[in-house]
This record gives sequence, structure tokens and C-alpha cells, in this order.
Amino acid sequence: MSAIKTVFITGPTASGKTALGVALAERFGGEIVSADSMQIYKGIHIASAAPDEAEMRGIPHYMLEFLEPEQSFSVADYVKAARERISEINGRGRLPLVVGGTGLYITSLADNTEFVPEQTDPELRKSLNKQFDEIGAEEMLRRLSQFDPDSAARLHPNNRRRIIRAFEVYQLTGHTVTSRNALSHGGVKYIEPLMIGVTFRDRERLYERINLRAEQMLENGILQETRAALERKGGGALQAIGHKELSGYTEGRLSLEEAAENLKRQTRRYAKRQLTWFNRDKRINWIYADETEDVTAAAAVIIEKFLEGKDTV
Repeated sequence: MSAIKTVFITGPTASGKTALGVALAERFGGEIVSADSMQIYKGIHIASAAPDEAEMRGIPHYMLEFLEPEQSFSVADYVKAARERISEINGRGRLPLVVGGTGLYITSLADNTEFVPEQTDPELRKSLNKQFDEIGAEEMLRRLSQFDPDSAARLHPNNRRRIIRAFEVYQLTGHTVTSRNALSHGGVKYIEPLMIGVTFRDRERLYERINLRAEQMLENGILQETRAALERKGGGALQAIGHKELSGYTEGRLSLEEAAENLKRQTRRYAKRQLTWFNRDKRINWIYADETEDVTAAAAVIIEKFLEGKDTV
């Protein structure tokens, strides 16, 4: 099976990914697979900034608003489902475009990561937690270094969960987390990715767009959506930026102005984290919207080279 040429459109929140993805799908006869870990949930349309029918402009979109808020959905689940959608799109003779800003989704899919089924043992994990309490993080890392020095060097002492998981994986499977991760990237190449990122060279321009989006969310009824989400209790959907920040107002702890500023601040911080993640990936062809007269045309040139088999980065 030959790898499927797939275009990835990514970047920080509010950078214009959705509009760019739709414009490129129209131009190249494409269909869109979402790569947003919050847009998969029902009931948080405003907080997740999921595109509406007008924004989609008739372009088929997949992996949007199909899960109940209390349902879990791992990155392995995402990769499996996204590959299926990409294969179906390709089978129709259309160009698959993956559009979104969840770094782990994007990277795992573009890297053709294979996920080994998780093995767990509650009693072993309980024992390892007890051991961690007794000897401390530094000693646990020293012991980890005896059989998985790469993980021991990479993990921070405060990252208790992953330290314990490294011991658990080795004791259950006989393989280290490091060797298992290496195997996960050595299999079938399902996808041949082209990575395009859109952002702003002037960070303040991006922040202005984030602040404007937050104000539009308030106008569009995010407070009502927040109340409904909090009433449901629990679930991955409650992690959406917007509901947490506005809950202070809906619960009477903050003024609306304070909650709105909190929403803007946390969204700006999220954009910084996204950029930190994506800036590590040297495959991404960055387009700066504040320096480019026609972002769609600039992206189209890169895609045309990719489809012709030419180097793009």
C-alpha cells in the first residue's frame, strides 16, 4: 500500500486554519478531517470554535462533534479513526486535508505512529506508587536509569505518573518505554504528510484575534453553553478553554469582566504552548498571515509542489 498524500494545516488557535483549510479544499478538490481534541465533543460548539455550516461552505468535514462529553477518546483512537477517514477520502479521488491545532493528534498522525495496546496492572501500579512515596522521585529515576536510561534522562522528577508508567511498562512487557516508542515509528507508512502552518510574525496581532474571538464567544452564548456543560459534570469536554474560565462567573465567584479576561489570558497561553510544540517540527512550512498578501495562494504553491513530488521545505 502506497502512502496517501495528505495536507496538514495547523497553527495556533485563532490563526485562520479553518478558513484556509476550506479555501484549499475548494481549490484542490479536498475534504477535511479535523485535528482538534475538543471539537470531537458534542455540546461545546462555541467553546471549541467548531466550524458551522456557513464556514464549511459545503466542504465535507469529519471528526467533528460526534462524541458525548463523558466519553474518553485517546490519541490512539484519533489516529485510527483519522486514518480511516483519510483512506475513504483518497478512495473517492479527493485530497485529504487534516486541519487543527492539537499537536499530539497532528504529530502522531503525520508520523505514522503505531500504538501498542495498553497493558495495565492496578496492583503493580499501587505497589509502584507506594515505592515512589517511600524512596522519592530521584531514587526512582536512578533505578529507572538502570534499564531505561533514555526515559530516566528525559523525565522530570515531578512527573510521577510517567515515571511509574515507565516501570509498569517494563515489568509487564519486558520492553522499555523508549524501545516501544521506537518500534511505534518503524512500521507501515500510511500517510505522506505535507505540513503547512499559519500564524502571525507579530505575536500581538495573533493576541488581538484571540481577544476578538473571546468577545464573539460571549456574544454567541458561551455562558449558556458553560452552564449546560457544568451541569453534566465530568468528561473530556469540560477541559475546553472557555468553560473552565467562565465557570467563575456562572458560579458567582467572578465578575463577567474578570471571567472574560481570564478566558482571553488562558487562550493566549494556550496559543503559546501550541507554537512551542509546532516550532519543534522542522517539516512545517510556515506562512505568516501578517506578511503574506494572499495566504491561500501561498499555501497553494506549496501544495502544488508536494503533489508534483517536489521538495517543499
